[in-house]
Parts: sequence; C-alpha cells; structure tokens
Amino acid sequence: MKAIIVREFGPPDVMKLEEVPALTPGPGQVLVRVKAVGVNPVETYVRAGTYARKPNLPYTPGSDVAGIVEAVGPGVNSVKTGDRVYSHGTAGTGAYRELTLCEEAQVHALPDRLSFQQGAALGTPYSTAWRALFLYAHATPGETVLIHGASGGVGVAATQIARANGLRVIATAGTERGMNLARQQGAHEVLNHRDGDHLSRVTPLTGGRGVDLVLEMLANVNLDRDLDVLAFRGRVMVVGNRGRVEIDPRKIMSKDGAILGMTMFNATADEYRTIHAALAPGLENGSLTPVIGREMPLDQAVQAHGAVMESGAFGKIVLLP
Repeated sequence: MKAIIVREFGPPDVMKLEEVPALTPGPGQVLVRVKAVGVNPVETYVRAGTYARKPNLPYTPGSDVAGIVEAVGPGVNSVKTGDRVYSHGTAGTGAYRELTLCEEAQVHALPDRLSFQQGAALGTPYSTAWRALFLYAHATPGETVLIHGASGGVGVAATQIARANGLRVIATAGTERGMNLARQQGAHEVLNHRDGDHLSRVTPLTGGRGVDLVLEMLANVNLDRDLDVLAFRGRVMVVGNRGRVEIDPRKIMSKDGAILGMTMFNATADEYRTIHAALAPGLENGSLTPVIGREMPLDQAVQAHGAVMESGAFGKIVLLP
C-alpha cells in the first residue's frame, strides 16, 4: 500500500510517496479503500509547520476521502463492506493514501448521484461553510451574505448552502470563469475582487442597508473593508487568513457589529453530527453538489499543494490514488 509521508516540516517537496504497512480496523473503525482525496489549504500550513497545531512526525496529510468500505471493525453497525462513503477525518492515518482508517462517526453514506471525486470535496469545505453560517454566525433566511472567494471549495459550498437556506448571496471571485461559476451555484450578485473598488458596490446592491453577514476567506486583505459594508448588527465570519491586518474598531462599535472566527479543528463530536445530518438532504436532492476543478494522481501531491494556494480558484482539487 502506498501513502504520502511527511518526515519533516517544510516546502511541498517534503511529501514523499512511500510503501507503508497494511492497516486493520480496530473496534469502531472502518477501513476505506480511497478513490479520491480532497486537498485543502490548511494542509499546506500544517505541512509547512506554520499552523498552530502540528502533528507528530512522520505523518500522512489530509482528512477528506471518498471511497469504498474495505472492512469494518467490531461494533461497527452504520456501514458495511462495499458501501460507498465519504469521510471527514481519519483515525490518525491521514487521507493521502490508498487505504485509510476512519472512526465510524467520521464516515457517511455517499449518495449514488455523487462521484467519488465529489465525495472527497465534501468534508472540510461543506462542514466549514455550514458551521460558519449557522452554528457561529447564526444566519437566518432573508438575510444577505457576502461570500468572498466564492469560486473556491469553501466558497462554492457556502454559496450553495446559503442559497438553499433562503439567504440572498453576493459573491466575489477573481476571474470571469470563477464569476460565472458563482452565478451557476446560485449567487444573486457577483463581483470581481480583482477590481480594487469592488466592495464599494456592495452597499448599493443592498439598497444602502449593507450585508448582514460576511464570510471571509482572506481576512488579512479584506477585514477592515468588510466592516464598511456591514449592516447594523452585522457579523464578519473569518474562516481564512494568511497574515496580520489593521482594522478600525469604531466601524464595529458604530454598528453593534461582531467579528467571529473559527477553525474546524475546534469542532465537537456533536457539531459534526449536526453538520453532516444537515448536509444529507441537500446531497440527496441535488441542491448541494461539489464542483471539481482539477484531478491529479496521488504521486502529484507536491504539485497539488502548489495549485491549491494559487489565485483564481475554481472548484476543488482532488487527488486520485
């Protein structure tokens, strides 16, 4: 069995494809034959050693897989051998590999309407979007949300989820292709964030009121300007950031506004159960459908970590073992 192994923190080329021992599921565990792996920006930060949480070395990156149940351990009742599944998280074995172990609670049925590639795009992006919108920002139908980077993995998920739950969506993207994608996923209005003045157009689009919620993917660039477009008692939900930023707190104070932040590493078991139960109907009825932008073989994980950090995001990058 082959897996990507990281033996030291550093640039993408610290990831090596190696032969590793076979895995056997223990009590409450599921062995999944991986058909596709989702690549997330956070995995590049962890690999570089710059993230707040560092795994013990050596380790295999990744948390999002889709595949077929190869075997189950004692006490597993929700899935059986041969089932199509997706998983958000592994039992410490990582996702960039041909087979991986998951805890039973991490594994969810993959509807027949979705490909394995689409299943691998569900875990982190859709969980992040749902948790940010509803568990932390408490979005409600009828509110208006500004979604930055709506053509990327989390952005696509957030646009679909927000539209399916009755929110008005103003989206941003950095290319015409990305803007068209945001429209196709349900955004009511789409702005080009390469236009330095694009945020000045947000408030007029709301009749001068401002947006109730901002889903922020790059806070170090946008945060202070986000505060300008908030409605009274609006919230900025930070889910992505790559550096420090200076803001004027008066902008929050004058609107009784709030800046919130989250990471999926802090999610509880109860939150995961809630999130994936909430996602299931949309995955079944078609209102939630991941968009795959690029497929790459597992041995190109190095190139995938470069691609996921490039500007002009379009859908999800997946690795195929």
